[in-house]
Amino acid sequence: MSKIKDFFIRNKKKLWIGVGVFVALLLVSFALFLLNRERILKFAVAKIIQKVENKYPAKLHIGQAKFLNLNTVLVTDISLLPNGQPKLLQVDTVAATVSFRSLFLGRMVFKQFDMASGMITAYMQDSTDNFSFLYRKKATGEAVDTTAKNSNYGTLLNRLIETAFENVPDGVNFRNLGVVFKNDGRTISMHLPTMVIEDGGIDARMTINTDSVTNTMFVRGVIDPDKYLLSAKMYGDNASGSIEVPYIKQKFGATMRFDTLSLSITDKVFKNNQLTIKGESSAFGLVLNHPKIADENVTVQNGAMKYVITLGDHYYALEPESEVRINKAIFYPELTYETRPNRKIGIKIGSPDIPANDLFASMPPGLFDTFQGVKATGTFKYHMDFYVDMAQVDSLKFESDLDAQNLQITDFGPNDLRKLNQEFTHTVYEQGKVVRTFKVGPSNPNFTPFNQIPHYLKYAILTAEDPRFFTHKGFHEGAFRHSLITNIKENSFVRGGSTVSMQLVKNAFLTRKKTITRKVEEALIVWIMENLRLTPKERMYEVYLNIIEWGPNVYGIKEAARFYFSKEPSQLTLEECLFLASIVPKPKQYRTYFNSYGELRAYPRYFFKLITGNMLKRGLISPSEHASVSPYVNLSGRAGSFIIAKPDTTQIMDTLELAPIDLLDF
Repeated sequence: MSKIKDFFIRNKKKLWIGVGVFVALLLVSFALFLLNRERILKFAVAKIIQKVENKYPAKLHIGQAKFLNLNTVLVTDISLLPNGQPKLLQVDTVAATVSFRSLFLGRMVFKQFDMASGMITAYMQDSTDNFSFLYRKKATGEAVDTTAKNSNYGTLLNRLIETAFENVPDGVNFRNLGVVFKNDGRTISMHLPTMVIEDGGIDARMTINTDSVTNTMFVRGVIDPDKYLLSAKMYGDNASGSIEVPYIKQKFGATMRFDTLSLSITDKVFKNNQLTIKGESSAFGLVLNHPKIADENVTVQNGAMKYVITLGDHYYALEPESEVRINKAIFYPELTYETRPNRKIGIKIGSPDIPANDLFASMPPGLFDTFQGVKATGTFKYHMDFYVDMAQVDSLKFESDLDAQNLQITDFGPNDLRKLNQEFTHTVYEQGKVVRTFKVGPSNPNFTPFNQIPHYLKYAILTAEDPRFFTHKGFHEGAFRHSLITNIKENSFVRGGSTVSMQLVKNAFLTRKKTITRKVEEALIVWIMENLRLTPKERMYEVYLNIIEWGPNVYGIKEAARFYFSKEPSQLTLEECLFLASIVPKPKQYRTYFNSYGELRAYPRYFFKLITGNMLKRGLISPSEHASVSPYVNLSGRAGSFIIAKPDTTQIMDTLELAPIDLLDF
């Protein structure tokens, strides 16, 4: 230590001289920079133009660049014109604080960025556009092909994210900025009166116009380019209220609006040509309307999602770490979708133990109206696993399980699921409209008690529709799986997967509208009725046979027996019961079952043979009864007068096409 001290004492003068020379050199360099900074600025601008035009098939124009003060540069009349395409960018003025070092290197790294009166006009028509060149890679010496389709959207999105984050200045102040996107005749425009980014905080106001919707909103958030972190909250102003999502009505026939929407990216990883993005989103006051989802508006007061999304080459996934919350109910979705070499779709949904009260309270109004006001104790837990390789549809996997612990319903609310245990009023709907209302019970003269319904009819319908009705708990997973396989192969809905329990619930508790959520609501009602044993099986089947449709304005077995055969139910023959069982899936099409001579066509004859064969195997009819079955019925009731003679064009078809869902043994 003393040696170092002695060295400084002996060389004190020389050291001070060195420091003085260094300071002098800095001052001279700074003076030279001040004298030549305009020339350095022009050099940097020229190098930027050259770099942009070498990298992209476009012309960059900068009208003038000059220093306003020591380190603030004013640039005017900036435009970017893609080769052979409309102008993409036009900016009147940009005032920016720049790094001296970047100027010496021929670059312009902005610390503060103030843009006034700018316009971005993005254009796409068919496969032509004026912006995709910005994120497409360009091989050396080759032109950029803006029409080439890239199957790896992870690579493209990663490039966009990195380009955007790498060019975010420390401070931003946009004033009067416009963005227009024109796509095949449609136009989206955004006006940004103000947008400020300072110390990582975002504060903006914008108005977005589409062909049908105008939204004025505020945006608040934070951004950290070094961590690829972006978080923003959007909400409407006091005048406009909620924000409506554009275009989904024209594209999907739906409407969606929200009071507040929050979106964030918290991390990204690009590895092995796959991009994984983590983030969160939440919505308050979300309202969705679509006729295929529900009959009326679906309202979610508080919904959120934590997502981990992976995009790769022909591969898309919502990873297992993802989480969806609907009010208080939490679910864990997992999705995979591969497009090559053949399409593969995987869906998994799980949940923690959800308090039953939380689950019922979380069901959005308009989505599960049957459960509004329900109170319960205990917990629910759900698991679903679906996977299909479209090249091997027969190997489709489907598992679904809802488990409950200590479940007890303490209040059924306005829709009592125990109503089937006593006489009740039944309302029939067609296309959402009420067509008929009647009592189901002894006060109705058309009501037929279970013990007065012939065994032939009970067995024939169960054999065709639901052979295991009296032993299962409302669901037949194997039958539903085969239904999915058939529908995928036919690319249309040709087979249902409903048990008698599900058909009963659909008729007794729900409207007949075919919506996605109605099927979920139907399944949950069935699960509760069957697992809590709210109604005995025999009573369920009795109600089913007294309310299902059997023809035009014909409901219940007594009306059916009279309409078709002028008989009481107890008088029906085996053949007549088989006929009634055959028309249950499509009762209004009974007239097509007969030819011009009043004889049964090929399909019902095949149905008779198939059903009686299964009834014989199960011991429901004797060999002599099976042998004596005739492929003929006489419509002696009013129904016979409606038969329209048509040529017999039916053929014996494959069993899977003809038979209702549960004809096969699983």
